[in-house]
Amino acid sequence: MSRRKEVFEIGEYFHIYNRGVDRQLVFFSRENDLFFLRRTGQYLCGMNQSELNNRQALSRSCQIVAYCLMPNHYHLLVQISDETFSAAMQSLSQSYTNAVNRERERVGPLFQGRFRARHIDDELGLLHVSRYIHLNPVDAGLVRRPDEWEFSSYLDYTGARQGRLPNQSSILTIAGGRDRYRRFVEDKVGHPPVSIDNYLFKE
Repeated sequence: MSRRKEVFEIGEYFHIYNRGVDRQLVFFSRENDLFFLRRTGQYLCGMNQSELNNRQALSRSCQIVAYCLMPNHYHLLVQISDETFSAAMQSLSQSYTNAVNRERERVGPLFQGRFRARHIDDELGLLHVSRYIHLNPVDAGLVRRPDEWEFSSYLDYTGARQGRLPNQSSILTIAGGRDRYRRFVEDKVGHPPVSIDNYLFKE
């Protein structure tokens, strides 16, 4: 496999994405979503480390800024904490794939290759990508409002849930607070339009 071109420098922000092989499902049940989020906290953020057998996966490789799990793909917005990020992502993917393969009595890869990454180097870009991630279920026609989708960090941003995974401080600071962020996402007001094409992926 060729070397990754991305350099995951500490302190930098990245939009991370991967989808199922041939666009097939990767999350088959609510339990799958919950398991993936637990493993994300463990492998990427060092939460509940005692549950892991792989000692190399215990460092806090990033902070999760925002996330959304869709039926056949996922989005993570992360801030890199140390040089283990890429290896931790690989461990997360392998752990989840192994669990799903056992559960569903399947073999082979679940995701379409290794994860993809886009570096985000400005504050407005970061803000707009977070909105894009939180509106994914709405844009896909799965729900009418972003707060109706359980498996994204939007409920944490609105204050309706107190999850441990997302670190909201950077986004809420840029947006000007929780209420303004909600309006920014749901009404698309409060900040000028910004092109984020370079931060997204062709799905």
